[in-house]
Amino acid sequence: MAAPTAGLLAVAVALATAELVAGILPGGQSPLAVVADRIIVLMPAVVVGLALDLLGTANRPVLLLSMLGVSAAVGASIGRWAARWRWAAPLGFLPFVLLGTAAGIADPLLPTATAVTAPPVGALAGLMVLWRFPGTAAAGGGDPSEPGEEVALPDPTAPPGPTRRDVLVWAGPAAGAAVVFAVTGRTLQMRAAHGSLPDEFALPAPADPLPPPPATTSLDVEGISPLLTSNDDFFRIDTAFRVPRIDPDAHVVRITGLVDQPYSLSYDQLLEMADTEADVTLTCVSNEVGGGLIGNARWHGVPLERVLERAGVRAGATQVVGRAVDGWTAGFPLEVLDGRPALIAVGMNGESLPVEHGFPVRLVIAGLYGYVSDTKWLAEIELTTFDAYDAYWVRRGWAREGPIKTQSRIDVPRHGASLAAGPVAVAGVAWAGDRGIERVEVSVDDRAWEQAELADELAPTTWRQWRLRWDAEPGEHTLRVRATDGTGETQTDQVRPPAPDGATGHHTIRISVA
Repeated sequence: MAAPTAGLLAVAVALATAELVAGILPGGQSPLAVVADRIIVLMPAVVVGLALDLLGTANRPVLLLSMLGVSAAVGASIGRWAARWRWAAPLGFLPFVLLGTAAGIADPLLPTATAVTAPPVGALAGLMVLWRFPGTAAAGGGDPSEPGEEVALPDPTAPPGPTRRDVLVWAGPAAGAAVVFAVTGRTLQMRAAHGSLPDEFALPAPADPLPPPPATTSLDVEGISPLLTSNDDFFRIDTAFRVPRIDPDAHVVRITGLVDQPYSLSYDQLLEMADTEADVTLTCVSNEVGGGLIGNARWHGVPLERVLERAGVRAGATQVVGRAVDGWTAGFPLEVLDGRPALIAVGMNGESLPVEHGFPVRLVIAGLYGYVSDTKWLAEIELTTFDAYDAYWVRRGWAREGPIKTQSRIDVPRHGASLAAGPVAVAGVAWAGDRGIERVEVSVDDRAWEQAELADELAPTTWRQWRLRWDAEPGEHTLRVRATDGTGETQTDQVRPPAPDGATGHHTIRISVA
């Protein structure tokens, strides 16, 4: 087993050394993460969608573990080849170098010098380990334990093969070096990333500040979703493996495409212009009925219409495309900018945007699913047409337009809960994009719908809390909820999956009462 062990450790040292070099050089980006992002970009749409549906935010660690597993298997194979043929080792490491370098060069966030340096240096370190490891052909001896080889008669003049102690003497330091290099590299990368960003930016006072939410917009029910979701608890779904780290002093947002006067806005300029607040609920199109990929926040920023008016939108423009610094895109109809809240946002719940939620700037468009509108880490706003361009998820089979569907959710009691008989508060939230919520109803055991109590509306663009007082009797019960939006349309009971334009159906839970 000396040869497979040698190959496994050689690949571990190679990957760890690449992480260390990337931490030392400018950029602060993990080579593994860079390759992971390129895999996501090239992955078929059905695979990306399935991964998000099944794994949610766990898709990143699962992808990383899969990459490490494949690397380990390849490393063991390289070790076996090197036990037979010295020059198999460089050929085995060549795909690592080519893949890592190509992914780095294609990455808009990684300096070219880091992209072309980290993978080759890592591979060289791996080769040095492999060529010096006892029991490989590169180190002067084959591995007699390899299956399928003819067993030659022992040569009494030949030097003895490696002992278990010889292997362990090399394996221990090699494994230790891999751990130290990897930890040091990631530490340097994180330090470089965080060191370039201040903890907080002072947001300008809005021209017409929103008052604090009235007490009547919240219901006193333990376990119900709060009216405003904290920044730490706000849902997050990204296609990218990494969170972009952007220097706000150097960042600009470009206004391009079918406009009379293309121009750019710096982050400082956007801060100066950010005089508008809006309460808006955002939700992901991948959210299942009753799911948690939704949150409500108070956003602070610059009205998008004002920015476009300055550029002068040309006749014929039909689509607004937001581009992130990593190349991700979202596009929505120009006509939806009809007075609804639409911001180039710099603040969230009274603070500058968290990095995970788009710092330094992002788009927030009320009433639309995030995949067509809410571009984080915004770098460009392009005016174009739907015939000329399909955004990221549209190219992958999702609907071109994504108005948020009317939905409702039971927060309490939880599905599968065991309750005591007597008065029970059934409560949750309902939302309908920018149309507001007019009514919420609950059905117990498929009996007649009962109208729930509604908290006051904070804004038509936010979710609304609801509550029903229910006298629970012993037994097994099914609770179902539905909402009616401000236009009078009641959410459908037709069950549909999220693809291609949002899930439908009634959120239903089952509980036990004793």
